[in-house]
Amino acid sequence: MNRVRAPLAVLGIAAVSCTVGCVGTRPTPGPPPAPPAAVPPAPVARAGGEVIPKAEPKSRYGNPPYYDVFGKRYYVLSSSADYVERGVASWYGPGFHQVKTSTGELYDMYGMSAAHRTLPLPAYVRVTNLQNGRSVVVRVNDRGPFVGNRIIDLSYTAAAKLDMLRDGTAMVEVRSLDVGAPPPTTTLTAAAPPVAAPTATTVAPTLSLIASAEAAPVAAAPEAPAAVTPTAVANAAASPGAIGPGAVTPAPASAAKPVLFVQAGAFADPANAERLAAKLRGGTYGRIFVRDDVIAGRKLYRVRIGPVADVQAFDRIYAALERDGVHDAHLAMD
Repeated sequence: MNRVRAPLAVLGIAAVSCTVGCVGTRPTPGPPPAPPAAVPPAPVARAGGEVIPKAEPKSRYGNPPYYDVFGKRYYVLSSSADYVERGVASWYGPGFHQVKTSTGELYDMYGMSAAHRTLPLPAYVRVTNLQNGRSVVVRVNDRGPFVGNRIIDLSYTAAAKLDMLRDGTAMVEVRSLDVGAPPPTTTLTAAAPPVAAPTATTVAPTLSLIASAEAAPVAAAPEAPAAVTPTAVANAAASPGAIGPGAVTPAPASAAKPVLFVQAGAFADPANAERLAAKLRGGTYGRIFVRDDVIAGRKLYRVRIGPVADVQAFDRIYAALERDGVHDAHLAMD
């Protein structure tokens, strides 16, 4: 995986202006490091269950007001309350196993954790795979990803439970969890393909934070993994059963698959929305339309493209919008 994270030392100070390779434990841009020899071969040595959010102080490290990576400034949110974000998730594994995270903790690819660029650390979120309805709760204790348009990097086990190991990415929703509100106890009821042995994972481009009225700044709490057998995740493919308490929340059998779009912009003035839509219709984006909605008592006109069926389609449209000067596009859902 060509995943790049900011150095622990960089994120531990008030503000910095530094590239990722300037200090400490993170690799410089380029091919990922070879997996350590100590990493268990297959499929998981310890599959953690979902964590239960609870009050937890902010980490001493990883929470500056802002930091710079690759010439771009990221502002750390003061709170994760009511945070919602939709975009593309990736995962990271052997190349970073047992490497220090931005909080100073060691990354455990077999735990239930994640990396995010702006949420306060630690934070707890429910990540839902919008392509298959599966969801998991993870503890955010690291910074990244900083490559492309991805919004969150998941641990190996979290990615396995979302059934995104094979593709390496998935379109997801990241939503904050109330402190002290445990996730519902559910079991894995839908069959999943066997989990492959961990390999160096791949990361594609990273989606910007949702900057429109659809987004809101996630709450914090520590991990409580449950011990299971090494083949628990793989066995879940063959027979229904929980992998630890509340391991995976599947989509209800009757739940309709959400329709996903790329949102190119949101405007209070309908003329501005129509102007952008007209500009984009001269390209090769496919269907473009303006949708008006009332958000928090305010009418917004949102320019959307799609629907989009998969990450590849999203990436293609996102990259084209960047070339056309649209830099705040994000994944949207009806």
